[in-house]
Amino acid sequence: MTLNQLLQNAPKNLPILQATFGLERESLRINKSTHKVAQTPHPKVLGNRSFHPYIQTDYSEPQLELITPVASSTSEALRFLGAITDVAGRSISKDEYLWPLSMPPRITENEIGIAKLDSQYERNYRKHLAETYGKLLQSMSGIHYNMELGKDLVQSLYQQSGYRSMVDFRNDLHLKLAQNFLRFRWLLTFLYGASPIAEQGFLETPLTKPVRSLRNSSYGYVNHDEVRISYDSLEHYISDIEACVSDGRLIAEKEFYSPVRLRGSKRNRDYLTNGVTYLEFRCFDLNPFDNKGITQETVDTVHLFALSLLWLDSSSAIDQEIAKAQKLNDAIALAHPLDKLPDEAPVKDILDAMQAVINHFDLPNYYQNLVDKIVEQIAQPNLTLSGQLVDYLEDLSLENFGQEKGQGYQDYAWQAHYALKGYETMELSTQMLLFDVIQKGLNFEIMDESDQFLKIWHGNHIEYVKNANMTARDNYVIPLAMENKIVTKKILSEAGFPVPAGSEFDNKDAALRYFSQIKDKPIVVKPKSTNFGLGISIFKDSVSLEDYEKALDIAFSEDNSVLVEVFIAGTEYRFFVLDGVCEAVLLRVAANVVGDGKHSIRQLVAIKNSNPLRGRDHRSPLEIIDLGDIELLMLQQQGYSPDDILPDGIKVNLRENSNISTGGDSIDVTSSMDASFKQLAADMAKTMGAWACGVDLIIPDKNHISSKENPGATCIELNFNPCMYMHTYCQEGEGQALTIKVLEKLFPEIV
Repeated sequence: MTLNQLLQNAPKNLPILQATFGLERESLRINKSTHKVAQTPHPKVLGNRSFHPYIQTDYSEPQLELITPVASSTSEALRFLGAITDVAGRSISKDEYLWPLSMPPRITENEIGIAKLDSQYERNYRKHLAETYGKLLQSMSGIHYNMELGKDLVQSLYQQSGYRSMVDFRNDLHLKLAQNFLRFRWLLTFLYGASPIAEQGFLETPLTKPVRSLRNSSYGYVNHDEVRISYDSLEHYISDIEACVSDGRLIAEKEFYSPVRLRGSKRNRDYLTNGVTYLEFRCFDLNPFDNKGITQETVDTVHLFALSLLWLDSSSAIDQEIAKAQKLNDAIALAHPLDKLPDEAPVKDILDAMQAVINHFDLPNYYQNLVDKIVEQIAQPNLTLSGQLVDYLEDLSLENFGQEKGQGYQDYAWQAHYALKGYETMELSTQMLLFDVIQKGLNFEIMDESDQFLKIWHGNHIEYVKNANMTARDNYVIPLAMENKIVTKKILSEAGFPVPAGSEFDNKDAALRYFSQIKDKPIVVKPKSTNFGLGISIFKDSVSLEDYEKALDIAFSEDNSVLVEVFIAGTEYRFFVLDGVCEAVLLRVAANVVGDGKHSIRQLVAIKNSNPLRGRDHRSPLEIIDLGDIELLMLQQQGYSPDDILPDGIKVNLRENSNISTGGDSIDVTSSMDASFKQLAADMAKTMGAWACGVDLIIPDKNHISSKENPGATCIELNFNPCMYMHTYCQEGEGQALTIKVLEKLFPEIV
């Protein structure tokens, strides 16, 4: 059967763009001071590389391989590659950076140490490559692009094809893709080739001019001439590779360095019964102008390119066509970066196919723009990657350019280092946990991004985590109990722990009638069920009826029930308890500004909010300070308005509650807090049955040693969803890393 005209005859509403994707990026670690390939071992912080799914060691000890999991879109694959790149950049030594180019800096074979892997087979395999091809070849780096056509797409095409076997159909479909990829990959070499030079000593005969892509030429990843593999049928392809392994031309099937590989089984022969699953395109140089090594535009163009290969008819003399295309590719790869495509390049055929796919399936205008960009680059080769690199050549060297770019990308990895690049829209503690998950090599899936709900697994061990600390370790009812302030107070009080006295109200009228009983007392007004300090008003002195009513309105806007409690004098501390142990203590200072005699309170707030650590919605370590109803009420009580200029050195609190989520400042006091108070907090969490929680204690004198008979502290709240990030990235103090402790508790096997 033939697959020709299959797409042409397909309905226009075919899910033609449906596919899954994966990216693999190789990069060398470079020493910052010497700008030579690092001689340090694979970073221990990255866990066990024998099973790490995302960050592995490639050929040599300093060569990292960053691997994305299967993604349902190109954007998600690239997003994940960005996150892995971010984790890798912050996991290697601060004295190192990742080399951004496919060709290494100046290097000798003695500097290339074979990866110290646990597997003896893998070490022997690398020794064989060194003996067969030389170590220098293995120091090249690039990107592999994995693509699987969508299941619905393949099923629709199968039903249309007339095939009786899905396995046979999948095999023929992928074989056609591979055949046409080899016929037209020269276009990708032209567009994305980015290895124009070899540094001094790499080649026996130095280049006299820059080229387009050494890595994709006969100087790059190619087998010896005696390795000849036919693509005219899957059986011939498999048999030829097996014959090369049998007679020693190859040490293993994976040594066949084809620009495209059939994938889905460990043994090629298994494809005959199980079918080819996806293709691996292996011809992409690192794009040094992007910190990830490849751009969204490129991955989408390659997707469209692959679909056009299905549109094109097969060749009746495929091996001869591939051989001819290989010579063309080599000529293009070794041409000057500013040379145009040679006349014999069948560029019209591939461009017409890409245009036909766009037109037939009515693809969005975005894909038309991609084709227009290709046409522009063909007309102006200086717009291609290698064409752009010409401007950065210095005496046929790119070392200065590579050093500048590589160190710049390393600096970028440490910008807003509390966040995970690409996932900044998620809650910050969740971002931090995801960083740890990637770094330690645990598999994960974001099940609901807006709800911060993750699935994390290692082998058969699966955990579900919400908000980075809500797990199956807590009984379902425990967070509900902690969310309800009345229930929390009753449980703690019955266990003998001190809690504030107060009353609960379900309506504003009843709460207002209570005013006569508290008008001369310091009080706190807060919603019964709240988090992040929302709706809380604190009056340390007596309160007027007008202000009391405003506070009730604020609290009732957050909940149907409100608590009015006696204010407990002292300093409030947040204790983070995990699995019965207090792991961190934080002093939270209420939102405030300090005068300079020049700026108004409103201006001082704006100046403080300009701190890059401040943001909104728990995506930054500190929160933006607002001038809302509560803050304005607080200023009024102190005799200020927002436009008053504050005298030099005078501090004004804008909130009474010290929550970081309402603009407070964080100070880590874990090491200075007496162990007795830490134990008190841990005991309260145990009493509630909480595995992970925040315990808020008011301590009049932290020098007073707490005891069971005289605890010296009052619990004002247990928080079922405590922000862990505020313990880690503090305004003052060393900070405590908590997300990794949660992860290690959940997965003790990775410790």
